[in-house]
Amino acid sequence: MRISPRTFERIAAAAIVCLGFVIVTGAAVRLTGSGLGCPQWPTCVGGHVVAPLRFHAQIEFLNRVTTLAVSIAISLAAVAAAVRAPRRQDLTWLSIGLAIGLVAEIVLGGETVRHRLQPGFVMAHFLLALLILWDAVVLHHRARRPDDMRGRPMVDRPLVWLGRALFGLVATTVVAGTVVTGAGPHSGANATDGRVRRWDLDLHRVTQVHGTAAMLTLAAVAGTWWLLRSRGAPAEARHRLQLLLEALCAQVAIGYTQYFMGVPAFVVAFHIVGVVLVWIAALRFALVLSSGRVERGAETRTRAGQRSPAVA
Repeated sequence: MRISPRTFERIAAAAIVCLGFVIVTGAAVRLTGSGLGCPQWPTCVGGHVVAPLRFHAQIEFLNRVTTLAVSIAISLAAVAAAVRAPRRQDLTWLSIGLAIGLVAEIVLGGETVRHRLQPGFVMAHFLLALLILWDAVVLHHRARRPDDMRGRPMVDRPLVWLGRALFGLVATTVVAGTVVTGAGPHSGANATDGRVRRWDLDLHRVTQVHGTAAMLTLAAVAGTWWLLRSRGAPAEARHRLQLLLEALCAQVAIGYTQYFMGVPAFVVAFHIVGVVLVWIAALRFALVLSSGRVERGAETRTRAGQRSPAVA
């Protein structure tokens, strides 16, 4: 059985949606205090795989079921890369990377439960999920490119590096946010689980660091917007940057709202959704700058150059 490039592109897009959804459901587990709802791994309670009819256990079990659905989507992507016609090595390796990342994430999730939601494990669990999402976005971006074409930068090299630097700023801001989470009130456990260790950090100070990183990122995006317009960058590049700017502005607004409201769980949930959207938008912007324009491959140009004088 062989599948078309268009079908593979849709499978890669589905993997992005599934990964984004499981990140949000994982946040719901933490924000509802259900992180230890299933205190055992890979079973839930008392050696049983299915959770008992208790709120926190059901929430945690739902997240595990969602992870199973993501596993199916990623496995499908890996198989699809092998049977895609024509088969491409870059798509195959990226699909394998998804599978390896998912296995690592499942193992790390089990260790997070065994270590009773220690902040370092929770932080690593979330950041690894974003790395897997990074892999999926790159996979989808490459899958959209025609097989007989290769990408080349659509802007000057300095702007390409600027796009990558913007993604680095976004990543730095996200890491700082996970430090805030490790010191904050939402440990992922409920009152009956006993006290879960938190990082002994000044929550106000680490929040300031996170907020400052976010504002610097926003300023860098605004500066990049001016540069793209002044240098006449293609419309697609400016459109991608606009999406990033909109997502980042919304995310900053949500972040300050949750801070001044005392970090209520339902607002934090929207902030996690914002993290996923900003992450994808920043990565897509960097990708479209570095390989947004396509040209015929060397093999195709060679064939064209070998045409007979009569045809030419």
